[in-house]
Amino acid sequence: MDTILDFQKNKINWLKLLICVLGIVLLGSISGLANIGNIQTWYAGLEKPSFNPPNSVFGPVWTALYALMGVSLYLIWQSPKTAQRTKSLKIFFVQLVLNFCWSFIFFYFHLPGFAAIEILILWGMILWMILSFHKINHWAAYIQIPYLLWVSFASVLNISIWWLNS
Repeated sequence: MDTILDFQKNKINWLKLLICVLGIVLLGSISGLANIGNIQTWYAGLEKPSFNPPNSVFGPVWTALYALMGVSLYLIWQSPKTAQRTKSLKIFFVQLVLNFCWSFIFFYFHLPGFAAIEILILWGMILWMILSFHKINHWAAYIQIPYLLWVSFASVLNISIWWLNS
C-alpha cells in the first residue's frame, strides 16, 4: 500500500511539494481576502441557521483543506505520466476553479441560490476527483475526504442561508 509521502521508494521533491501546497493555499486565500468586505457587511446581515459556525472557524479550516489539496496535487503530479494522471489533474483543476468561483458568486455577487447550485456541482467534482485520485494514489484520495465532508456541510449551510433569506 502506498504511503502519503514515500520516503523509501521515492525521494521527495521538496520544491514541488512546497509549490503545490503554497500555491493552492495562496489561491484559496485570494478568494477569501477578495471577499472579506462582503463577509463583514452583506453576509453579517443575513439570517443564518443555528448550526452556522463563527466566522473565525472558516479561515483555519479552509487553510488546512487547501494544504491537503496541495499535498494531493503533489502526489498525483509525482506519479508516472499516464492518461489517468492527466485526467486526474484536469479534474483537480476544474474543481479548484469551481471552489475559487464559489466565494465570488456567494459573497461578491450576493447570489446564494446560484452559489447553492454551483457548490453542488463542486461537490460532484470533488467526489470525481477522489475516485480518480484513488486509481493513482490511495492517500491522494483519502486526504481529500475532509474536503468532501466540509463541502457537504457548506452545501447544507449555503442552501439554508438561501432558504432563510429568500
